[in-house]
Amino acid sequence: MSAPGFWDRQEQAQEVGRKRARVEKRIASGESIESKAEELDVLLDLRKEGENVDADIESLLKQLETDINAIELTMKLSGEHDVRDCIMNIHAGAGGTESQDWAEMLLRMYLRYCEKKGWSAELLEVSAGEEAGIKSATVMVRGEYAYGYLKAENGVHRLVRISPFDAAKRRHTSFASVFVIPDIDDTINIEINDKDLRVDTYRSSGAGGQHVNVTDSAIRITHIPTNIVVTCQNERSQHKNRDTAMKLLRARLYNLELEKRKEEQAKIEGEKKDIGFGSQIRSYVLQPYQLVKDLRTQHETGDPARVLDGDLDGFIEAYLSAQARTSAD
Repeated sequence: MSAPGFWDRQEQAQEVGRKRARVEKRIASGESIESKAEELDVLLDLRKEGENVDADIESLLKQLETDINAIELTMKLSGEHDVRDCIMNIHAGAGGTESQDWAEMLLRMYLRYCEKKGWSAELLEVSAGEEAGIKSATVMVRGEYAYGYLKAENGVHRLVRISPFDAAKRRHTSFASVFVIPDIDDTINIEINDKDLRVDTYRSSGAGGQHVNVTDSAIRITHIPTNIVVTCQNERSQHKNRDTAMKLLRARLYNLELEKRKEEQAKIEGEKKDIGFGSQIRSYVLQPYQLVKDLRTQHETGDPARVLDGDLDGFIEAYLSAQARTSAD
């Protein structure tokens, strides 16, 4: 990072800095586990000598388990965009005020979750409900592995409760959908390595006079990884033809990368079309009993209040573990 010219490209330099920070964090975590393991060896030796250190050993074992689980979870976040920031969309389902109130409850839950994770959550857009709650909201979440974690929340969330808006105190079922996409930087930096190019010179043809016809001034450049070929013979100078050809190549590569981005975004958007009110991923039951259950992983808890206050780690970790097992198979 101290190399000359490293900071000339700010965005690229910042991305390298973020990658370095992640690597340093993993190294620090490994060193911390090693240190605690050595401390555990010492405590076990003291115990053999008759010292009463059982409480210390139990405490250290819990710390080690927590640290190891955190590293294992990070290793499951290996998707192409998992490390990125993300954009979360929340939409109330059919049902008017009931669903709109439920959508606002979900928004609060995710804002609390982001706060617990130390992430920044910026409310970009919110559409208020007619009587209460919200019709929709869009949140920009910035934090390490924000998309990797929150992608687990993609789908329809179902709430069962005694409605506070029903004078007859009847039980209602409400739905709201959550859709999370990675924040993909629109800036496309095209880097062309000389080793990826095959440059051929040849004699220009057509109009241009005697000089053009007898000088190998025309340029043909082949970009080997993509097999894109560009040529230029307009100028008498080979140097100028090369410059023009490189501009053409850079433009072609830019368009190619743009198409890849569009295809990728279309794939992500395609997942959104599958999210219907018949495909709920999690049920939150407040009455007649209390239970939150993820229908994909079967992970559940009898404490909805904690979940709605942003305690989502158990559900997200269960989802990531299930995804990791599926990938391994």
